[in-house]
Amino acid sequence: MTDRIPLLIDTDPGVDDALALLMAFNDARHDIVGLTIAAGNVGLQHTVRNALKLCEVAGRDDVPVFAGAPAPLLHPSPDAGYVHGQDGFGDVGFPPAARQADAEHAALALLRLSHAHAGRLVLVALGPLTNVALALKLDPTLPQRIARLVVMGGAVTCHGNITPAAEFNFYFDPEAAHLVLEAFDRYDLADWEATIAHGLHHERVAGWLRADSDRARFYDRISEKTRSWSADRRGDHWFAADALAMAFALAPEGALELAERPLAIELQGAHARGASVVDWRREGGRPDRANILLRYDQARFEALIEAALAAG
Repeated sequence: MTDRIPLLIDTDPGVDDALALLMAFNDARHDIVGLTIAAGNVGLQHTVRNALKLCEVAGRDDVPVFAGAPAPLLHPSPDAGYVHGQDGFGDVGFPPAARQADAEHAALALLRLSHAHAGRLVLVALGPLTNVALALKLDPTLPQRIARLVVMGGAVTCHGNITPAAEFNFYFDPEAAHLVLEAFDRYDLADWEATIAHGLHHERVAGWLRADSDRARFYDRISEKTRSWSADRRGDHWFAADALAMAFALAPEGALELAERPLAIELQGAHARGASVVDWRREGGRPDRANILLRYDQARFEALIEAALAAG
């Protein structure tokens, strides 16, 4: 057993996920034991292909990749191809990676790795929570073996980014989010509203992407479409939700302000399905399961991104 912290990343790459993965690849304190892949930003055939390609570009073919859920548990949901490109990686037409995903299903891999690293495993969920929900249905004791769960999802005052009230990951599969967040006694949450509070100035990002590295050159290509979309729709700053969640996962000491509160996922409602409803005044008497990131050290966040893009 090494002193490095075992890290399992459940993800749906996606340009934003790709940046978070590059940050994880560049972190010496953690050992990435696997990537479990779900549909979300785009369809599963694309998210698996993108994960494999990113590993290849980064020289990390040692990281196993497991394909998982191709759709939400119950109801079909829209993807985010209009933001990330229809293939999730900016539609730049890169050739596929040389290797294939492992044969084991993501939910089964998640359970196996939770046993292999019981009590030490950090699980970072960057996409819809479908794979984790499936694993929980197979083995409800899963949370007992997870040292820390970090989730990117939600909008804690219901200022959503896919509907007026809901954030994309939770909206994509609200039933999965409900199952997972009710099963864990505690989890760390980096939501969309924290993302908005930690924007990245476009000119600074462009400067980081000029680094003389294969990772920066590849990321520059695949992110061009979404950065252009963001500049047109959202102004001077680009917002990287999964990167913020990964910063919180890799370097929790960078968190400057946190709030522990009860949180519930709205499963019904014509206007609120997928919303993350926080009981800020603790009126319902439910436990404080969500440890909500409100403020993270911006300089540290940006330094982690810059270093990840410049890495050889």
